[in-house]
Amino acid sequence: MLNRVVLMGRLVADPELKTTTSGVSVTSFRIAVDRNYVKAGAERQADFFDIVAWRSSAEFVCRNFSKGALIAVDGQLQSRTYTAKDGTNRTVIEVVADNVSFTGERRENASYGGSQQYRADYGAPAPAPQPAARPAAPSYSAGSADDFQVMPLDDDLPF
Repeated sequence: MLNRVVLMGRLVADPELKTTTSGVSVTSFRIAVDRNYVKAGAERQADFFDIVAWRSSAEFVCRNFSKGALIAVDGQLQSRTYTAKDGTNRTVIEVVADNVSFTGERRENASYGGSQQYRADYGAPAPAPQPAARPAAPSYSAGSADDFQVMPLDDDLPF
């Protein structure tokens, strides 16, 4: 079975850090995700999704994000039911975040300390991807025109 959700949107309100009775950090927040299409003459539509982050991911979100900030969330869709105070049964569908990361423009992220990502299962920033080692490009500044072969103009090119 596959249950994966990847969303990028803006926080609707400031996230609030809470602690369970066993001392585990948790936060729930809502993000607005713009739809890709707009009907002619209509305003852009958005969908709203409830997100739950646990432990260090929750602390990361509350420390670094506020209302209006662009955020990327990778997680799993989960449903749960509960009985409301009025006695009715309610169902909640939410995304349980596995990874939360900064997105958006560099100048927006500068106040957050750059691009980082938090993994829910490890509780530490994911290591920055290292570029693959490339061999040094040859320097042609010391070469001469004799290094190149003249191509005849009347022949067809080989490609």
